Amino acid sequence: MVTHHSIDYIELGAPDVAAAKAFYAAAFGWEFTDYGPDYAGIRRAEGDDEMGGLNGERAGGAGGPLVLLRSDDLAAAEQAVRDAGGTISTAPYAYPGGHRFMFTDLAGNELGVYQPE
Repeated sequence: MVTHHSIDYIELGAPDVAAAKAFYAAAFGWEFTDYGPDYAGIRRAEGDDEMGGLNGERAGGAGGPLVLLRSDDLAAAEQAVRDAGGTISTAPYAYPGGHRFMFTDLAGNELGVYQPE
């Protein structure tokens, strides 16, 4: 159930939707719903609805809203990003409450992955 006024959907610029789908599937196991060559919905792990999308009509790049992905194994997530072709932009570091790193995907979108303590 989505709570009123809560963040419900994140859309990433993905000039090459097929490459973005391959990256996120390899790095995080995401699955997608295709809506043509220029858009793919990002399916939630639980249920059939979506949590976001890859938009081929938007340029990727850093500087937009920061999207953070939760992980139970930060080191494995970092390696999966590297193996999928992503770039670690900020090495893992501690912050009050956990650890996180930042990465850029193939389109230049910058996201973070965190592991709470």
